[in-house]
Amino acid sequence: MLKTVLLLIASNLFMTTAWYAHLKHTDKALWRMIVLSWGIAFFEYCLQVPANRIGYEAGVSAYQLKITQEVISIAVFMGFALVYFGEVPRWNHWVSFALIMGAVYFGMLPKSA
Repeated sequence: MLKTVLLLIASNLFMTTAWYAHLKHTDKALWRMIVLSWGIAFFEYCLQVPANRIGYEAGVSAYQLKITQEVISIAVFMGFALVYFGEVPRWNHWVSFALIMGAVYFGMLPKSA
């Protein structure tokens, strides 16, 4: 599972950049930002697809892979927003993240639960 998580973290760094970095460049043509974002997203897919394959072959369910990906996505975004935009998460963002972590806990319970 560690290999899957590391690949998901790396893939989310690319995807978060593709989805949000253009917001600092609103002076650029939107179509150019779309093309650039698609180019960045290509590398996300090169990591995401193997991450899911490796995890699934190791016995992680598709639901568990998706839940893991979502929590990683939010964690990566929070770091990205802080570093790239200088946006500090407020208390309600932390509460939202804690609730998502609760969802992850329930999503990762074994099948017998």
